[in-house]
Parts: sequence; C-alpha cells; structure tokens
Amino acid sequence: MNKKKRVIVLFTALICFIAAELFAQNDISLKDVFKDAFLIGAALNNAQFSENDTLCADIVKKQFNTITPENALKWEPVHPQKDKYNFEAADRYVEFGEKNNMFIIGHTLVWHAQTPRWVFETDSNKAADRETMLSRMKDHIMTVVGRYKGKIKGWDVVNEALNEDGTLRQSRWMKNIGEDYLEKAFEYAHEADPDAELYYNDYSLENEPKRKGAIALIKRLQSKGVKVSGVGLQGHYKMDWPTAGQLDSTIKAFAELGVKVMITELDIDVLPSASMNYGADISLNVELQDKLNPYKNELPDSVGQLLAERYASLFRILVNNSKTISRVTFWGVTDKNSWLNNWPVRGRTNYPLLFDRNGKNKPAFDSVVKTANAQ
Repeated sequence: MNKKKRVIVLFTALICFIAAELFAQNDISLKDVFKDAFLIGAALNNAQFSENDTLCADIVKKQFNTITPENALKWEPVHPQKDKYNFEAADRYVEFGEKNNMFIIGHTLVWHAQTPRWVFETDSNKAADRETMLSRMKDHIMTVVGRYKGKIKGWDVVNEALNEDGTLRQSRWMKNIGEDYLEKAFEYAHEADPDAELYYNDYSLENEPKRKGAIALIKRLQSKGVKVSGVGLQGHYKMDWPTAGQLDSTIKAFAELGVKVMITELDIDVLPSASMNYGADISLNVELQDKLNPYKNELPDSVGQLLAERYASLFRILVNNSKTISRVTFWGVTDKNSWLNNWPVRGRTNYPLLFDRNGKNKPAFDSVVKTANAQ
C-alpha cells in the first residue's frame, strides 16, 4: 500500500471512530443510565407535552421516564372561576405521559401562589370563612385528582407551606382555615385516589431551620394517621449552595421518617446572585443590571466546566442515596425554556440545565452520566 492510500485509510478510520463516538454519545439516555437508581424526569410546558415544540418533546421521550407539568395543573389555569374547570391542557399533558409510558406527577393542589382570589374571598371580597374554604378545597381536589385517578401516580398535595425559619407560612390558606388545612388537603387527596403517592414539596429544605420545620410538619401529619408518601426537595440550587454535606444530611433526615425523598425541580443557577435569597419565592423581582447578566451570548467553557463539576458533585450524593431517592426531576428541558431566564431578574440569559438552547448535550450531561457509571 502506497503512502497516499495509507493516509486515506487512516483518515477514513479516524472519521469512523469519531462518528462512532458521537453516535454513542447521542445514544445515551438518562432514564437508561439511572434505571437502577431512580426515576429521572423533567417539568414540561404546554408546547412540549402538546409536541408543538418537537425538539423538546423528542428529548423528553428519549431521556426521561417521569414528567411534571410546569403550570397545567396549578389552580389558576385548571380552575380559574368558581364554577368553571378547564382541563384541556391538563388532559394533553396526561395523554403525553400515558402514550410514552411515563410516571406522571400532578403539580400542585394547594399553594399560596397561582391561586385565584375567588378561592379565598366571598362575593363581597371579604375573607371566606373556614367552612367555605374547606368546601372549595375539597371540591377542587376531588374533581382534579378524581379526573386522573389511576393515571397521575403522584401529587404535590401542598406546596411551600413553610417560612425560612421553619414556621408555617401565614398564607391565606393558613389564615382562613387554620394550620390543619395541610391535614385536610392530604385527607381529601387520599380520598380522591387512595393509590396515588402524596407529597409535601418545598424549597430550601437543605437549610437547617426550614428542614427542622418540615420534619416536625411531617411527623405531625403522621401522628394523625395522614398519608404522606414523600417529601420533595425542589432543588433550585446555586453553584455554592447547598454543600454536598447539606444535601446528604437532608436526604437522610427525611428518610428516617419512613417517606420517599425526591428532587422535584432541579436546576443550578450559574449567574451572579441577585439577592441574598437562596429560595425560590416567585414574588421576588430584581431589576436587570449588566453585572447580573454576564453571559448574554454564550456560557464560557470554563464556567460550563464548573457547572459540570457542580452537577457531578450533587449527583454523586443522589446516587449514593439511591435507596432513598425515588425520583430526580429537572425544572425544564433546555436552557432556552428555563424559568431562571426571567427569575428573579427578568430578561437574563441563564444556563442551568443539561441541554443547551439547541437541545444539545452540555458537559454537565456527560458529568452526570459518569456518576451513574461509577456505581
């Protein structure tokens, strides 16, 4: 073989090798990689579960085996008026999950936000009394959970009921009904679908004061015979919070209660902190400034690598606790769709997920996969 032919053969072999490596990378599925550890999923918007956004829908079908609706099952869109339910979007969401054999999550039944004013008020705009509020809560839960009985397998029954110090948030649910509104919400959900898993879901539970409050809350519900299947750690994390130790100890603390633990809304904010708030209070709103939006056009490779290392450190904790962790759900599919582009600063460009704006795997994706392979 002459020199020219040898070069052609070697070049062809190199191209085939590169193509094979790229194919192997593109063929990796998170749901397969973590099949022996936990379910892995994403929160979907209407365009994704309706498959109008074909790019994200394809990613979801390939990568995930559990889904959560970003907004379709919140009170505001599904029950906007006293005598009106709107299940069009929610039905499409459930149909998408069923068609793709996914573990379907309902989010969320009782929350202080994205709930219409009429729920809390009389026709004369005064605070509704306890019995009226309980009646409205029961009607809503029985109707919504009942509609998807046997289809939606797990519900975020109560969302974000605690303050940062672990005390009960003085929401309108709390003020109008009393602290047993949580007990009633879980009771109604269990009555509507006795087989569904029922969760308490919140952010910042990795911080000790709030974690202690959540533990006390779950114990109180358990002492009254209320079914609580699991606790959702939302997982809206920063590059420097929580520490691996905080996450590990939080998972173990809830596991001791005999409930499942899940990461329900995972993303990692790579941008400079806009406030001292380490939670996910949607009412927070900070003015856009250049210093808070440093990566307008693209994420530097160096920061992308730091994000990959951060994801790897967190997933090592999750994999090590896989007997306790039942599910890990990302809050969004690609960077383009992330709520962190607009919270707490509207108009920023953020990069918090495993897939970039074009739906391509980021270095963070590879780093997460390696934690499963290291088991």
